[in-house]
Amino acid sequence: MRIYNSLTKRKEEFTPIEAGKVKMYACGITVSGEAHIGHGFQALIYDIMRKYLQKQGYKVTYARNYTDVDDKIIAKSRQTGIPADVYAAQMIEKTDIIMKKLDVDEPDIWLKATENIDNIIDFISRLIEKGHAYPVSCGDVYFKVSSFKKYGCLSNRSVEDMLDGVRVENGDEKENPADFALWKAAKEGEISWESPWGMGRPGWHIECSAMNRAAFGDSIDIHGGGRDLVFPHHENEIAQSEALTGKQFAKFWTHNGLIKVNGQKMSKSLGNSLLLEDLLEKYTAEAIKFALLQNNYRNDINITDGLFPEAEKHMTEFYKVVDAVEDKFGKGSVGNKAIDDKFNSDMDEDFNTALALSELFGLFKTVSLKLAAGDKSCAEDVKQIKQTYSLLGLFKKDAKSYLAEVALKSGKEGNVPENVLQLAEKRWQAKKDKNWAEADALRAQIDALGYAVKDTKDGYTIAEK
Repeated sequence: MRIYNSLTKRKEEFTPIEAGKVKMYACGITVSGEAHIGHGFQALIYDIMRKYLQKQGYKVTYARNYTDVDDKIIAKSRQTGIPADVYAAQMIEKTDIIMKKLDVDEPDIWLKATENIDNIIDFISRLIEKGHAYPVSCGDVYFKVSSFKKYGCLSNRSVEDMLDGVRVENGDEKENPADFALWKAAKEGEISWESPWGMGRPGWHIECSAMNRAAFGDSIDIHGGGRDLVFPHHENEIAQSEALTGKQFAKFWTHNGLIKVNGQKMSKSLGNSLLLEDLLEKYTAEAIKFALLQNNYRNDINITDGLFPEAEKHMTEFYKVVDAVEDKFGKGSVGNKAIDDKFNSDMDEDFNTALALSELFGLFKTVSLKLAAGDKSCAEDVKQIKQTYSLLGLFKKDAKSYLAEVALKSGKEGNVPENVLQLAEKRWQAKKDKNWAEADALRAQIDALGYAVKDTKDGYTIAEK
């Protein structure tokens, strides 16, 4: 199994620090706003990595963090009038709900900055003792970049390059413009904690280093995050952690690509952020996953207007075949191991979900031909496809339920009122229960409201007459 290592800039055979065990950490969400598609992509990718490593027999301990205190959260607190800790807790709760709807499993360990203040203060104190950090008169503490000779090893940037365009503020007490904050003195009205340097809060970069060390010790096998974190965040994590311990912080660094919308970087300032909650109203979670996983995780994803509808179309076509096979031959007793072997071969090459998904088109073409020929082995193929690709979060639903969900969301896209959609769902359930009289009565109610429900072999559609 080979993984691309951002530190060495090449694919390497994966071997963990301790045989049979993997310690894995991914930088999570800064909860200063709603969860968007980029957050969902990153969470999905590292959930899949964890699951595939487990499939290969490793005992994986996977940790993610929530950054629940930083400048953006404090700014939101001022804007909303909600205390920063309360605002962060509310956003975490909301994000957890959305991720459950996307069907992304939680990590083994959740880490939060505000729950690790003592660990952070201890970490900074030790860096000061070793000469890698220094406090200044205002109560800030800075990391001394010149004390860590490997600085720039991840991003391949020299300190001179990093300083290009850096502006030194009046009154800034840093010894070197490249030095970065480990602890920030509290300003009036800000959330803060007591420390040896006065009331303040942690800098962003120190949080992950301190939480990692508290959870895993000095070294981990895999550290992940978005590619936008390579510099300065992950570069600074390496400097802090390795300056303190003298050991390699992470053996493998992995970075997922970024999200673009119609060719432009997704950002709040451009007004093109795609919120997960909105997307899940329009498309199934599996269609969203299919769309995102068609690219190698390291590549940027360009979300065009047709990306999610096309993914929904493919997933619907696949599920129609699954439904037809199971209706005719049942759910199969054993799977086709060759399908799983090919999937493993694809995923062994740096978690290549794009290649694994491309196999589905040929697999379902074969299944359809077998079905038409009356070949019962198509049920074994379908059983294996469902078992294998569930690792990517696909084919986890009953086929008829999935197709009904697509039909319902299609109705919502057509601006069908909620009360009509509810009647259509009740009618669908009545038909499944073979309660024909109730189904006919509900159709009449829908008709009286000006909408037509049309049955298909896979469910129904509904639209204004």
